[in-house]
Amino acid sequence: MPNDQSAEKSALLLSLGATVTLVPPAPIVDPHQFVNLARHLAATQTASPTTPGRGFFADQFESSANWRSHHDSTGPEIFSQCGGTLDAFVAGAGTGGTLSGVARYLTPRLPRLRVVLADPQGSGLYNRVKYGVMYDVREREGTRRRSQVDSIVEGIGINRVTANFEAGRELVADAVRVGDGEAMAMARYLVEKEGLFVGSSSAVNCVAAVRTALEMGPGHRIVTILCDGGQRHLSKFWAKAAEMGGDEEMTLDAVLSAELPRQGKGVERR
Repeated sequence: MPNDQSAEKSALLLSLGATVTLVPPAPIVDPHQFVNLARHLAATQTASPTTPGRGFFADQFESSANWRSHHDSTGPEIFSQCGGTLDAFVAGAGTGGTLSGVARYLTPRLPRLRVVLADPQGSGLYNRVKYGVMYDVREREGTRRRSQVDSIVEGIGINRVTANFEAGRELVADAVRVGDGEAMAMARYLVEKEGLFVGSSSAVNCVAAVRTALEMGPGHRIVTILCDGGQRHLSKFWAKAAEMGGDEEMTLDAVLSAELPRQGKGVERR
């Protein structure tokens, strides 16, 4: 697991009896990148004549079982709960499985559906959707080292194209980039106005869903996913998000203006 993840995630695994290896964030070309190291450790355990059991590498970023599971479960659930009526589906992408699987299920049934990527700052997928490239021509995809200060958002956003993301990329019509300030403000808004204590990925999804709704206008049904709870983000995301709000009432105007400098006591709307 990358060592910049919230402490609650590794603490939960340790409590369940797992052995957790924390490694520095690294590009996918580095053999010590967490995915590559997991693959190596699984193969080593399987090959060992003295270590009990076999290793298993889930390969969640590349295995098509990921997007297919959402095609077969999440997509039908959304379609059923919405009565077959929705205008946009908005979601972030880590492995890309949720976005691709749901898009591949819904789009044939709803040809006018607008699929939108919600992408945190520091991720390259926004540019991939909007412009067809991750970075500029001087960089190779998958080689940029993710800075630990790129974003406090966890679970979505990545600096390489995975097989699961590519499985549905042609169905993604647009992308919304969400800053940390917007995500934290949305998290505060949801807990204060809706009683929903969400994690950073869910907050990003909601910001992008609101922006999509404003762009499409009244009378449209926009669907997103609350994919993580706040309990696993207490030491990092919520440690900062809790400082927002204060005596000021959280409003959607404040959420959508959270990346802008304050103008006196008011908030400028962009």
